[in-house]
Amino acid sequence: MSLNRLSSSVVPPHRAVMLGAGGFLSPEIRRVLEADGVPVLVVGSRDVDLTKAEAGEQLHDALSPDDSLVMVAGLTPDKGRDVATLMRNLRMGESVCAAIARRPPAHLVYISSDAVYDARSEVTLNEGSTCEPTDLYALMHIAREKMLAATCRASGTAFTVVRPCAIYGPGDTHNSYGPNRFMRSASKEGKIALFGHGEERRHHVHVTDVARIVRLCLFHRSEGVINAITGKAIAFRELADMVVAAVGRPVAIECLPRTTAITHRQFDVTALTKAFPSYSSIPLPHGIARSIAVLADT
Repeated sequence: MSLNRLSSSVVPPHRAVMLGAGGFLSPEIRRVLEADGVPVLVVGSRDVDLTKAEAGEQLHDALSPDDSLVMVAGLTPDKGRDVATLMRNLRMGESVCAAIARRPPAHLVYISSDAVYDARSEVTLNEGSTCEPTDLYALMHIAREKMLAATCRASGTAFTVVRPCAIYGPGDTHNSYGPNRFMRSASKEGKIALFGHGEERRHHVHVTDVARIVRLCLFHRSEGVINAITGKAIAFRELADMVVAAVGRPVAIECLPRTTAITHRQFDVTALTKAFPSYSSIPLPHGIARSIAVLADT
């Protein structure tokens, strides 16, 4: 299901309640919303531990019927890929469902992942592509999407799923293979390590762009699924060359033995362009240059 705008005009949320204070996406969403004058209440694990049995009731007490809820809370793969991590993430989803069922907000935006699509697929992906999770992290997102969708349908809450591709930018906490790791390694160690010759092609989206897409979904009370992506996939070798150019000094590029087969990942941006015609993503060379400038100042 693609995205449907329930409001053709721009209507800022009465208040945004953000679930998840860690990582680097939550602060950026908050910054973008507050720049537009939207009050934001951030609920972190220190406020409400969504893995606990009492979390649903605690969150229920914090919600109002005219709130827009943004769920970023979750344990990412760097925190674990095992069954225990899966179950903790599912308990978080269960707590949010319990709160929504008792006190439905006006809107829920759930930040999922492009990991839900079949990682082995070579076809161009879009919002209607088959979801075939190949690990427990992807399975978690699919399960939480379905849990939240069912609860929102029953409660009359507008529901949006945003599925970002690999996110990069200042403040990254994951250091995953791609722009974030390449920028850190080039800046601090003077080298970039590629798997094989960096042949795989991927999309990489700036953290500010994901926050802007979330803002658009909230301001138009959108329902459905939207991929937070860019218009073009590039090879990791091209990406490494962009980083070297932005660093502005010699950087060694090392090729490590490949341990997995080469796969590519390409997305169709039609749904995003149709939903928000005025939106355009930050060009990757510009985003990398901006990110490296921030790294240099820290």
